[in-house]
Amino acid sequence: MIKRFLSLLLVLISPSIAYAEAVPGGVYTWPLPTGADSITFNGKPVMIHRGHALVGLPITTEPGTATLAYELDGNPGQHNFEVVAKAYTEQHIQIENPAMVNPPAETLERIRTELSLQRSLYAQFNEPVIFNAFRQPLEGRVSSLYGHRRYFNGQPRSPHSGLDLAAPAGTPISAAAPGVVTLARDLYFNGYTVFLDHGQGLITMYCHMQEILVSEGDTVGPDETIGLVGTTGRSTGPHLHWSVSLNGNRVDPQTFMAVFNEIQ
Repeated sequence: MIKRFLSLLLVLISPSIAYAEAVPGGVYTWPLPTGADSITFNGKPVMIHRGHALVGLPITTEPGTATLAYELDGNPGQHNFEVVAKAYTEQHIQIENPAMVNPPAETLERIRTELSLQRSLYAQFNEPVIFNAFRQPLEGRVSSLYGHRRYFNGQPRSPHSGLDLAAPAGTPISAAAPGVVTLARDLYFNGYTVFLDHGQGLITMYCHMQEILVSEGDTVGPDETIGLVGTTGRSTGPHLHWSVSLNGNRVDPQTFMAVFNEIQ
């Protein structure tokens, strides 16, 4: 009991980024009490990095109290934290190909199958891959931020689930971190797409490629080129759509990159 009390007291007084504002679509970090394990959020295991739990918050998270569950010395515990509201801006995009806004009936089965596959990949929680830096896949102009409430040809669609980086066609795209290629194929909306699994529920997606340079099952190293910038799928020009998924939730890539690299 005394050991548990001291561990929790250390968490409360330690200076850390852990108590920065948690927002929908953001990443909450919590320095773990000594000996704590089996950390879960909404019933799913979360990533552990340098003694911190990194928790991906769905963009649909309602403001208010959220809870992490854990075990300490065989006893169940809970850690509560506050999620505050965040207002995301709107983005209106004109798509020339109407089939990329309202797909024809004959494509719907393909789209459903592809979405089911992507959901299954995002849900995986594999062994940790050890790395100390998480990097943006290319240097480019940010053409669309995470979280935009999007309208295609005036029609509302889901919020933007990643970060768009505009760059000339053919620009090399690098892996944000080492991982395993779990998908490398042409998808209806995303075009030529690669998924990388970095372990512990951290998945990155790279879309709209001109060419894919890796195969499913490959293991890639940090900064390894995995493809070239293109404009395949639902795209209005050459760019990379890059998304980061954490414990099954798409989060702001810029936030995750900053948080991960800050923890020492």
